[in-house]
Amino acid sequence: MGKRRNVLCGGLAVVAVVAGTVAVRTASFAPTDIADGTDIRLAAAPPYDLSAAVANLSAAAQIRTISHQDPADDEVVEWDRLHAWLAATYPDTHRAMTRTILPNRTLIYHWQGSDASLAPIIVMAHQDVVPVTEGTERDWKYPPFAGTIAEQAVWGRGTVDDKGSLVGLFEALEALAGQGFQPKRGIYLVSGHDEEVGGSGAAAAAAKLKAEGVRALFTLDEGSVELRDTPVINGPAILIGVAEKGYATLKVTANAPGGHSSMPPAETGVTTLARAVLAITESPFPMEMRGPGAAMVESLATHKGGTTKMAVANQWLFAPLLKRQLGASPSSAAAFHTTIAPTMLEGSPKENVLPQSATALINYRIAPWNRSADVMAAAKAAVGDAPVEFSWVKPPNEPSRVSSTSSQGWKYVVAAARADAPDAVVAPFLVVGATDGRSMAPISEDVYRFMPMHFSLKETAMIHGTNEHMTIDSFKRMIDFYARLIATSAG
Repeated sequence: MGKRRNVLCGGLAVVAVVAGTVAVRTASFAPTDIADGTDIRLAAAPPYDLSAAVANLSAAAQIRTISHQDPADDEVVEWDRLHAWLAATYPDTHRAMTRTILPNRTLIYHWQGSDASLAPIIVMAHQDVVPVTEGTERDWKYPPFAGTIAEQAVWGRGTVDDKGSLVGLFEALEALAGQGFQPKRGIYLVSGHDEEVGGSGAAAAAAKLKAEGVRALFTLDEGSVELRDTPVINGPAILIGVAEKGYATLKVTANAPGGHSSMPPAETGVTTLARAVLAITESPFPMEMRGPGAAMVESLATHKGGTTKMAVANQWLFAPLLKRQLGASPSSAAAFHTTIAPTMLEGSPKENVLPQSATALINYRIAPWNRSADVMAAAKAAVGDAPVEFSWVKPPNEPSRVSSTSSQGWKYVVAAARADAPDAVVAPFLVVGATDGRSMAPISEDVYRFMPMHFSLKETAMIHGTNEHMTIDSFKRMIDFYARLIATSAG
């Protein structure tokens, strides 16, 4: 009886210690090194004609700067049309800023600052748009390249990604130039011509600026938005991308003798390849609570409070539960591990011929704590001694470095974003896709990815999809945001 009592007392003591530790850690928990920007004196956005700005976005959406996977299919005259339209539509901007058109049609604008000792800023928005999937045109409420203004929005391919940002930037710059704004800090606007198919234009622009000795305080590009129904808090959050995942496509090849399908061997090239692909996908990278994804969850959980905050503050105890919950949705799981996605398969050119070579392409989006070498090593380990070969389709893009959440650049972006959303939670964010902004990392202290559009999770599906449209409310917020940010950081 005494032993049972001692065991029971010991167990209760352990529970008490655990409960006490959980309570203390929960009460004292707060995200570290995430500045709120409240110490920034924010400049006001200058007046402008919103109706004219909306008409300008409509006009830009009608210019078909469509990037195809094969550049030979691009109608380069459309980029020339866009450049001429920008010059005619924004005369004050073109008087204040010098314009360089690279041979590939990427644009670099420069507004020289009065104080050469101050590092400049770089703002970005790309010119190109993705094609409309053949056969889906009839599914659009309004023609995808008509720039229709209806239902308090501008409808069309590229209105969100990324001509909304491009036109919004020019509207902000035109308003500032028109009122006589003179920047102390230099301003660069870089607009890539091919972001949707790799971003070689932005890379060329970055190389040119580096050769000229440019070192920016920060770069701002697309990549994230303000969500109205953010998971965890079910409310508004300003999600600012501080990093983006790497990108790599692995080619897996199974060679075989080939022959006639009427006399197949026990193992064909196709079956060898299939086993290899399954082995790779069935050996996923583990979920890890680290990096920008973890910082985002910590920020949201602190605001949410209750058991959510308790779980995040005590990952030593609740990490398995958190990982299960975050891993339940592909969209949330992507922020916490390197993803593996087989996308293309190729074998025989004829149904009754055994291929001599069967190939698969597997696309990886690499988490900030991994590198392409880790991907290759994991794939080889997964297949073991299977007779397959590995190669990269093209040199991988490694994950970007993680930008600061306490620097001056961060504070400028946060302050400008919160002006229209003072009650929204500010949180860092990991961009799981790719942006042109990554090319600016060598010439910029920090790179941020954010557009001040107010979206629901459901509405984000229209990006690259059917019925893409920019609401007039979001467009106005964008112009005001860019004007405030530029005037505050460069003024």
